[in-house]
Amino acid sequence: MHPARLDSPSRPRAPLTAALATACLLLLLLVAAGWSPLLDLDGSIVRALHRRAVADPGLTHTNRILSDWVWDPWAMRAACAVIVALLVWRLRDRVLGMWLLVTCALGTLVQQALKAAVGRPRPVWSDPVDSAHFAAFPSGHAMTATVVCGLALWLLRRYGAGPVLWGVALAVSVVSVLGVGLTRLWLGVHWPSDVLGGWLLGALTVALSTTAYEKWRGPNSRP
Repeated sequence: MHPARLDSPSRPRAPLTAALATACLLLLLLVAAGWSPLLDLDGSIVRALHRRAVADPGLTHTNRILSDWVWDPWAMRAACAVIVALLVWRLRDRVLGMWLLVTCALGTLVQQALKAAVGRPRPVWSDPVDSAHFAAFPSGHAMTATVVCGLALWLLRRYGAGPVLWGVALAVSVVSVLGVGLTRLWLGVHWPSDVLGGWLLGALTVALSTTAYEKWRGPNSRP
Protein backbone atom coordinates (compact mmCIF):
# COMPACT_ATOMS: atom_id res chain seq x y z
CA MET A 1 0.00 0.00 0.00
CA HIS A 2 1.24 3.50 -0.82
CA PRO A 3 0.24 6.51 1.31
CA ALA A 4 0.45 8.85 -1.69
CA ARG A 5 -3.28 8.39 -2.24
CA LEU A 6 -3.86 10.32 0.99
CA ASP A 7 -3.58 13.53 -1.00
CA SER A 8 -6.85 12.85 -2.83
CA PRO A 9 -9.89 14.60 -1.32
CA SER A 10 -12.38 12.59 0.70
CA ARG A 11 -15.79 12.07 -0.87
CA PRO A 12 -18.63 13.69 1.06
CA ARG A 13 -20.70 11.12 2.93
CA ALA A 14 -23.46 13.29 4.41
CA PRO A 15 -26.25 12.08 2.05
CA LEU A 16 -25.28 8.44 2.52
CA THR A 17 -25.07 8.81 6.31
CA ALA A 18 -28.46 10.52 6.42
CA ALA A 19 -30.02 7.79 4.27
CA LEU A 20 -28.56 5.06 6.49
CA ALA A 21 -29.76 6.78 9.66
CA THR A 22 -33.27 7.15 8.22
CA ALA A 23 -33.39 3.51 7.12
CA CYS A 24 -32.15 2.32 10.54
CA LEU A 25 -34.74 4.40 12.40
CA LEU A 26 -37.59 3.30 10.12
CA LEU A 27 -36.73 -0.39 10.42
CA LEU A 28 -36.32 -0.08 14.19
CA LEU A 29 -39.76 1.51 14.53
CA LEU A 30 -41.40 -1.13 12.33
CA VAL A 31 -39.83 -3.98 14.29
CA ALA A 32 -40.58 -2.44 17.69
CA ALA A 33 -44.18 -1.75 16.66
CA GLY A 34 -44.63 -5.29 15.32
CA TRP A 35 -45.79 -4.14 11.89
CA SER A 36 -47.76 -7.08 10.53
CA PRO A 37 -46.60 -7.05 6.87
CA LEU A 38 -42.97 -7.11 8.00
CA LEU A 39 -43.56 -9.89 10.52
CA ASP A 40 -45.47 -11.95 7.96
CA LEU A 41 -42.66 -11.59 5.41
CA ASP A 42 -40.06 -12.49 8.04
CA GLY A 43 -42.04 -15.57 9.04
CA SER A 44 -42.57 -16.86 5.53
CA ILE A 45 -38.87 -16.56 4.68
CA VAL A 46 -37.52 -18.26 7.80
CA ARG A 47 -40.06 -21.10 7.59
CA ALA A 48 -39.04 -21.85 4.00
CA LEU A 49 -35.34 -21.74 4.88
CA HIS A 50 -35.80 -23.89 7.98
CA ARG A 51 -37.47 -26.65 5.97
CA ARG A 52 -34.46 -26.69 3.64
CA ALA A 53 -31.99 -26.59 6.54
CA VAL A 54 -33.60 -29.63 8.16
CA ALA A 55 -33.65 -31.50 4.86
CA ASP A 56 -29.96 -30.80 4.08
CA PRO A 57 -27.85 -31.50 7.21
CA GLY A 58 -24.58 -31.35 5.28
CA LEU A 59 -25.15 -27.80 4.07
CA THR A 60 -26.49 -26.86 7.48
CA HIS A 61 -23.29 -28.11 9.12
CA THR A 62 -21.26 -25.98 6.71
CA ASN A 63 -23.35 -22.95 7.64
CA ARG A 64 -22.71 -23.62 11.33
CA ILE A 65 -18.95 -23.70 10.76
CA LEU A 66 -19.05 -20.45 8.81
CA SER A 67 -21.34 -18.75 11.33
CA ASP A 68 -19.72 -20.04 14.54
CA TRP A 69 -16.06 -19.91 13.53
CA VAL A 70 -15.21 -18.04 10.33
CA TRP A 71 -17.65 -15.13 10.67
CA ASP A 72 -18.31 -15.28 14.41
CA PRO A 73 -18.28 -11.79 16.03
CA TRP A 74 -15.26 -12.71 18.13
CA ALA A 75 -13.40 -13.85 15.02
CA MET A 76 -14.23 -10.54 13.34
CA ARG A 77 -13.08 -8.61 16.42
CA ALA A 78 -9.85 -10.60 16.39
CA ALA A 79 -9.37 -9.57 12.75
CA CYS A 80 -9.87 -5.94 13.82
CA ALA A 81 -7.26 -6.41 16.55
CA VAL A 82 -4.78 -7.70 13.95
CA ILE A 83 -5.44 -4.63 11.78
CA VAL A 84 -4.85 -2.36 14.78
CA ALA A 85 -1.60 -4.18 15.59
CA LEU A 86 -0.39 -3.65 12.02
CA LEU A 87 -1.29 0.05 12.19
CA VAL A 88 0.71 0.49 15.37
CA TRP A 89 3.65 -1.70 14.36
CA ARG A 90 4.12 -0.83 10.69
CA LEU A 91 2.69 2.69 10.45
CA ARG A 92 3.14 3.92 14.03
CA ASP A 93 -0.41 5.27 14.01
CA ARG A 94 -1.59 4.60 17.55
CA VAL A 95 -4.37 7.18 17.39
CA LEU A 96 -6.07 5.58 14.43
CA GLY A 97 -5.58 2.13 15.97
CA MET A 98 -7.34 3.22 19.15
CA TRP A 99 -10.07 4.84 17.06
CA LEU A 100 -10.81 1.52 15.37
CA LEU A 101 -10.95 -0.31 18.69
CA VAL A 102 -13.31 2.28 20.17
CA THR A 103 -15.52 2.11 17.08
CA CYS A 104 -15.85 -1.67 17.36
CA ALA A 105 -16.53 -1.43 21.10
CA LEU A 106 -19.20 1.23 20.66
CA GLY A 107 -20.79 -0.80 17.88
CA THR A 108 -21.06 -3.76 20.25
CA LEU A 109 -22.57 -1.58 22.99
CA VAL A 110 -25.17 -0.13 20.61
CA GLN A 111 -26.00 -3.61 19.36
CA GLN A 112 -26.56 -5.00 22.86
CA ALA A 113 -28.50 -1.93 23.99
CA LEU A 114 -30.89 -2.27 21.06
CA LYS A 115 -31.32 -5.99 21.70
CA ALA A 116 -32.30 -5.23 25.30
CA ALA A 117 -34.54 -2.30 24.36
CA VAL A 118 -36.45 -4.03 21.55
CA GLY A 119 -36.48 -7.48 23.19
CA ARG A 120 -37.49 -9.28 20.03
CA PRO A 121 -37.82 -13.07 20.42
CA ARG A 122 -35.87 -15.29 18.07
CA PRO A 123 -37.60 -17.86 15.84
CA VAL A 124 -38.66 -20.96 17.77
CA TRP A 125 -38.63 -24.42 16.17
CA SER A 126 -39.70 -27.87 17.29
CA ASP A 127 -36.65 -29.25 15.44
CA PRO A 128 -33.95 -26.55 15.68
CA VAL A 129 -30.68 -26.91 13.80
CA ASP A 130 -28.84 -24.34 15.93
CA SER A 131 -29.33 -22.08 18.93
CA ALA A 132 -28.43 -18.50 19.91
CA HIS A 133 -28.58 -16.29 22.97
CA PHE A 134 -29.95 -12.81 23.70
CA ALA A 135 -32.71 -11.04 21.78
CA ALA A 136 -32.94 -11.13 18.01
CA PHE A 137 -32.82 -7.52 16.75
CA PRO A 138 -30.34 -6.52 15.42
CA SER A 139 -28.15 -9.40 14.29
CA GLY A 140 -24.82 -9.10 16.10
CA HIS A 141 -23.08 -11.30 13.53
CA ALA A 142 -24.25 -9.12 10.63
CA MET A 143 -23.47 -5.83 12.37
CA THR A 144 -20.01 -6.84 13.57
CA ALA A 145 -18.97 -8.17 10.15
CA THR A 146 -20.19 -4.96 8.49
CA VAL A 147 -18.30 -2.74 10.93
CA VAL A 148 -15.00 -4.64 10.70
CA CYS A 149 -15.09 -5.10 6.92
CA GLY A 150 -16.20 -1.51 6.38
CA LEU A 151 -13.38 -0.13 8.49
CA ALA A 152 -10.85 -2.37 6.73
CA LEU A 153 -11.98 -1.13 3.31
CA TRP A 154 -11.80 2.48 4.50
CA LEU A 155 -8.21 1.95 5.68
CA LEU A 156 -7.20 0.38 2.38
CA ARG A 157 -8.69 3.29 0.46
CA ARG A 158 -7.08 5.78 2.85
CA TYR A 159 -3.63 4.27 2.43
CA GLY A 160 -3.89 3.92 -1.32
CA ALA A 161 -4.26 0.17 -1.84
CA GLY A 162 -3.54 -0.99 -5.37
CA PRO A 163 -6.33 -2.28 -7.62
CA VAL A 164 -5.56 -5.95 -7.06
CA LEU A 165 -5.48 -5.69 -3.25
CA TRP A 166 -8.55 -3.47 -3.26
CA GLY A 167 -10.48 -5.87 -5.49
CA VAL A 168 -9.61 -8.88 -3.34
CA ALA A 169 -10.47 -7.05 -0.12
CA LEU A 170 -13.76 -5.82 -1.56
CA ALA A 171 -14.73 -9.31 -2.71
CA VAL A 172 -13.85 -10.87 0.65
CA SER A 173 -15.79 -8.16 2.50
CA VAL A 174 -18.91 -8.52 0.37
CA VAL A 175 -18.88 -12.31 0.69
CA SER A 176 -18.33 -12.09 4.45
CA VAL A 177 -21.01 -9.49 5.15
CA LEU A 178 -23.65 -11.09 2.95
CA GLY A 179 -22.58 -14.62 3.85
CA VAL A 180 -22.79 -14.22 7.60
CA GLY A 181 -26.30 -12.81 7.31
CA LEU A 182 -27.43 -15.68 5.13
CA THR A 183 -25.95 -18.26 7.51
CA ARG A 184 -27.92 -16.78 10.41
CA LEU A 185 -31.12 -17.06 8.39
CA TRP A 186 -30.34 -20.59 7.20
CA LEU A 187 -29.73 -21.71 10.80
CA GLY A 188 -33.07 -20.27 11.86
CA VAL A 189 -31.73 -18.04 14.65
CA HIS A 190 -32.71 -14.68 13.14
CA TRP A 191 -35.51 -13.02 11.22
CA PRO A 192 -34.55 -11.35 7.91
CA SER A 193 -35.22 -7.90 9.34
CA ASP A 194 -32.73 -8.65 12.15
CA VAL A 195 -30.02 -9.26 9.57
CA LEU A 196 -31.03 -6.20 7.55
CA GLY A 197 -30.92 -4.15 10.74
CA GLY A 198 -27.42 -5.43 11.50
CA TRP A 199 -26.20 -4.52 8.03
CA LEU A 200 -27.72 -1.03 8.16
CA LEU A 201 -26.51 -0.26 11.69
CA GLY A 202 -23.04 -1.56 10.87
CA ALA A 203 -22.82 0.62 7.76
CA LEU A 204 -24.07 3.63 9.73
CA THR A 205 -21.45 3.00 12.43
CA VAL A 206 -18.67 2.95 9.83
CA ALA A 207 -19.96 6.08 8.10
CA LEU A 208 -20.21 8.05 11.37
CA SER A 209 -16.84 6.85 12.66
CA THR A 210 -14.84 7.52 9.50
CA THR A 211 -16.49 10.90 8.93
CA ALA A 212 -15.79 11.97 12.51
CA TYR A 213 -12.17 10.84 12.27
CA GLU A 214 -11.54 12.70 9.03
CA LYS A 215 -13.16 15.87 10.38
CA TRP A 216 -10.98 15.65 13.49
CA ARG A 217 -7.66 14.68 11.93
CA GLY A 218 -8.26 15.84 8.38
CA PRO A 219 -8.92 13.58 5.36
CA ASN A 220 -5.32 13.95 4.13
CA SER A 221 -3.53 13.67 7.48
CA ARG A 222 -0.48 11.41 7.47
CA PRO A 223 0.54 9.17 10.36
